[in-house]
Formats: sequence, structure tokens, C-alpha cells
Amino acid sequence: MLAVLANRTYRHLFLAQVIALVGTGLATVALGLLAYDIAGADAGAVLGTALAIKMVAYVGIAPIAGAYADRLPRKSLLVAMDVVRGAVALVLPFVDAVWQIYVLIFVLQSASAVFTPTFQATIPEILPDEEDYTQALSLSRLAYDLESLLSPMLAAALLAIINFHWLFAGTSVGFIASALLVTTTVLPHRKAAAKKVEGIWLKTTRGMRIYLKTPRLVGLLAVTLAAAAGSAMVIVNTVVLVKEMGRTQGEVALALAAYGGGSMLAALALPRLLKRANDRSVMILGAGSLALTLAALGLALPGIGNQALWSVLLVGWLAMGIAYSVCVTPGGRLLKRSSDESDRPALFAAQFALSHVCWLIAYPVAGQVGARLGMAPAFLLLAALAGLGFMLALWIWPRSDPSSLVHTHPDLPPDHPHLAEDGSQAHAHDFVIDELHTAWPGKV
Repeated sequence: MLAVLANRTYRHLFLAQVIALVGTGLATVALGLLAYDIAGADAGAVLGTALAIKMVAYVGIAPIAGAYADRLPRKSLLVAMDVVRGAVALVLPFVDAVWQIYVLIFVLQSASAVFTPTFQATIPEILPDEEDYTQALSLSRLAYDLESLLSPMLAAALLAIINFHWLFAGTSVGFIASALLVTTTVLPHRKAAAKKVEGIWLKTTRGMRIYLKTPRLVGLLAVTLAAAAGSAMVIVNTVVLVKEMGRTQGEVALALAAYGGGSMLAALALPRLLKRANDRSVMILGAGSLALTLAALGLALPGIGNQALWSVLLVGWLAMGIAYSVCVTPGGRLLKRSSDESDRPALFAAQFALSHVCWLIAYPVAGQVGARLGMAPAFLLLAALAGLGFMLALWIWPRSDPSSLVHTHPDLPPDHPHLAEDGSQAHAHDFVIDELHTAWPGKV
């Protein structure tokens, strides 16, 4: 897996991602402390609103950014967004009102909504070989999991010697270091492509329209819904479950580590697994596993004591971490396979936005149902949501899902680029949507 780091451009971008993730992790801890400093007992409401603002920024800004990213130099765009995020992090320690937190969080997350899909869409061009790209996806998953494990520990160590306001400075340093690493890369030049004359609405929604016309990507969205159901339960309710057992903050961290450890195990195994099995089978299996694990935990919860429940929870969180990683890690391969270079930023932005709609559904279910009706109903309702994603993926995602299709365009002139060099109608190319194609079966 580490062999892909021999590619200098990818190595620098990966390091930029890791450093920015650590900075983001520090900011997450510091933001919670800042909210408590300003709002006191209402800090939870402040953070909940900030999370909602984050999702709104992701869902609203990412498609616009994806629509116009192909018109801007990628390196300059990535560096600019890192600089914006670093500047916001420097300003956060000086706020003294809740509304200021909300405004700055919207700016910060809007910059992330531009940066992340652009970054993700660049990697397939740097690593065009699918095996290398699969390894890069697994490395990226490992980076996210390690950040979730290590950033809180780093923040705790730093808070022993400095005030929490200084954590924002660490966040800013992380984003600036990320920007400097991006400036050292040489990104591939985009191929000249014919400009598509579209209005603002059509341009902005192009990625969504391509995405929703491609069965494997609608299947990916269904699998993402299942992944969101599982991860929302872990993120929102781990602390509640563990504390209700009378256990310590350290054991909260241990439960989260079991989930992150499962995700890392799957990320390490996926490059080899995806050589033997197709993406559809692996990802749908992950979605089904999440639904079954959530249902099993929901049914087991009322009938076992705290000591047994603790062991069951650790095993369940480990299993859900594995299933979650299996669901989400191969997604980049599907996006790469379903796009050409000119549409790739818009398609990655569409996935970024639509996937966060799934979390926007799952987070309130996990939080509100858990608080109002109890944890067992929350588990079971989220199991139903994951089961819905599993069934939709089985139904929508074609069992036969080739990367290239042999087909004809009966009425095209002989010099059209879609036709074979000898002018014959029958030809094969990547399964990409444009004005001549729609990816639903029977209409290629």
C-alpha cells in the first residue's frame, strides 16, 4: 500500500491531507471548549447548530464549486482554500458571541466544501492505474481513522500545558503547512475540452444530473445511506451508551478506538480484496453487515447487563468500523470509472454533497430518537435505515456493471469522436455520461 507514496506529487498531497486533518481534529476539540466558554450549559445546542451549518455548507456549496472548479487552476484553488481555513482558525479565538462562531464555521466549512472534492478529483489523474488508486483510497481512509484516534490524544497532551485557544493556532499552522505542500506539487494539465454552453442552473446541477443518471453511483448513494446510519450511531451515541454503563471517559475513547480500529483493518485489507471481488459485491456486503449489526445490538440491548453489554458494544463497534470502511472506501473508484476528466470535479462534488445529505438524515435520527425513546429504538430505526440503503443498492445497482460498454450511435457522422477510427458504429469507451448517453440499462 505504501508503494504509491513513491509518486512525489501524490506523496506531497497525502502529507498535506494528513496535516490538515490533524489541524481539523485540534479545531474540533477547541471549538467544543470555546462553545462552553461562551455559552456554558447551552454549549451542546451551539455545537449542534454548528454541525447543522457545516452540513448546509457542504450540501449547498460543493455543487457550485464542482461546477466551476474546471475553470480555475487547481493548485491555486487548493492553496487558496487552505489559506482561508487557516485565517478563520486564527480568528476563532477572538470571538465573544455565538453568532460569530456560526458565521466563521460557515466560512470555514464552505472552504472545505470547495477544497475536499477538488482534492479528491485530482488524485485519479495523478494515479491513473486503478490498483494504485485503490491503494491511495485505502491510505486516505487510514488517515481519517488515525486522525480520529490521535487528534484527541494530541489535544489532551497540549491542553496540559497551554490554553485551548492555542489549539486554533495549531489548526492554522496545519492548514498553512498543507498549502505549502500543495505548492510543491506539479499537477497534471487538464486536456483541452470543448466548452459546454450552459446556464448557471444547468452548470451547477450538471454533476448531480450525471450522478443520478448512473446506476452504480445511485447504488453508491444507497450504500452511503447505510454507512451514515452506522456511523451516526457511533458518533452521536457512544458517549451516552458508555456513560450510562457507569464507565469512564477513557472507556469512551476505547469504544471509539474499537470502531476506528475496525475501519483501519478493513482499509488495509481492501486493496487485496478488490482484486478478487467487484466493488458492488463488497460494498453491498458492507451495507448489509451494518444493518444486521445495528439490528442485533438493538435487540440485545434490553436483555443484557452492563458488563456483558460493554463487551458486546466493543465487538459491535469493531464490526461496524469494518463494515463502514468497506462501504465508503471504494467509492472513489466508482466516481473515477463514471466520469471523464472534465466532469470529474463536478461528480466528486455531487458525491460530497449527496453523501452529507445522508448524514443530515442519520444524525437527527440517532440523536433525537436516542434521547426521546431510548437507545434500543435508535439502534433499530437506524438498522431499518441501513437496511433501506442495502435493499436500494441491490435493486438499483446492476449486477453486471462493466467499466466500458460496446454500443452504437446510429446517426452520427463518420468523423464523430465517439466512433471508431475506421468509422464503424460499434465501439467501446468508458461508461461516461454526456449529451449522447444515459447510463440506465437499455439506454446506452
